[in-house]
Amino acid sequence: MYFRWTLRSLVSRSRTRAYGLHGGRFFSAACSGAPSTRNPAKIPKVLACRESYFWGTCGFHDIRYQIHQDNSSREEPLDPFALVADELSMLADRLRSMVVAEVPKLSSAAEYFFKVGVEGKRFRPTVLLLMASALNMPIPEAAASGAYNNFSKDLRARQQCIAEITEMIHVASLLHDDVLDDANTRRGIGSLNFVMGNKLAVLAGDFLLSRACVALASLKNTEVVSLLATTVEHLVTGETMQMTTKSEQRRSMDYYLQKTYYKTASLISSSCKAIALLAGHTAEVSKLAYDYGRNLGLAFQLVDDILDFTGTSASLGKGSLSDIRHGIVTAPILFAMEEFPELHVVVDRGFDDPANVDVALQYLGKSQGIERTRELAAEHANYAAEAIEALPESDDEAVLVSRRALVDLTHRVITRTK
Repeated sequence: MYFRWTLRSLVSRSRTRAYGLHGGRFFSAACSGAPSTRNPAKIPKVLACRESYFWGTCGFHDIRYQIHQDNSSREEPLDPFALVADELSMLADRLRSMVVAEVPKLSSAAEYFFKVGVEGKRFRPTVLLLMASALNMPIPEAAASGAYNNFSKDLRARQQCIAEITEMIHVASLLHDDVLDDANTRRGIGSLNFVMGNKLAVLAGDFLLSRACVALASLKNTEVVSLLATTVEHLVTGETMQMTTKSEQRRSMDYYLQKTYYKTASLISSSCKAIALLAGHTAEVSKLAYDYGRNLGLAFQLVDDILDFTGTSASLGKGSLSDIRHGIVTAPILFAMEEFPELHVVVDRGFDDPANVDVALQYLGKSQGIERTRELAAEHANYAAEAIEALPESDDEAVLVSRRALVDLTHRVITRTK
């Protein structure tokens, strides 16, 4: 499916690229055009528009799109999750078997979010399996020596193992986060700490991390081991940054984005890079895989921050306004503070008092905070799509479809409502 996008605004790249983190404002420009390539990976990038075209809303302000389908080149709609549905099913079965513990109570806790019906959308495994397919092409050195075919026989199983490891690390971080946040719901059901208590929730998270370490060691690739071990360090660092912010740090967009990278984007970006490393790709290709994951992860979290203000508890599977009620300042409030400096005083007072939450929401409602956060998320989604565009060319249909699915995911991330 090829699109011609009519845009009334394009994203400028004005923020420093430290840590691969970008911000930006829109400048006015009108453009349209059809894709000039038959490579599905090179479909137009995802950009937000704040002018007169509509495609959904984003809360206090509209971010609007218009998409025109190219009549000369129509394809069936693409479902990235359906492309890897069979693998996801097998992966889910393996995960449930991997988290069985000797002590029944620990098993029940560890498998809590791996049970059928509460696994979530398995977004990260989907990204990683698609990335594995998108990079499924001969490596020049391996092809020359005839080693490629032999090596590729078990490559997919090793890449699936990365998806399993990533999901275990992710779920472990959720269990620990829920204890720290004193949460009582997760994925639409009672959180593990609420159902079984904080101690067992912490131990279940530790158990999942230990199982992830065992699986990681089985890959016998020191670079990949080091890479994913660092993501666990980043998760701890990001959570600590969130818990120990000083006044000036709570007002800093750069500090917020760095923390967001550690807490959300590091795991998916490093896992994407691990997929490339296991396949023997060059440092350049591995970096592109990393860049895709990093920017997709940042876009995902920015939209999460929006939904915390605009979504409902039922749609989110957890309480809305959760962050601000826990004193966590996210991008919409940071952008609102740029417009209304008097909001600094409210943020400095903290949000233990519900009245301060109400005041902050009033300022947010009359600011561009939600809209600018959506724009920033769209900018990162655009960077992720660019990384896929830059991958080495391939004529393999399965590779091209997988790349197109990865680009499609960037759009799904910024238009989701839950």
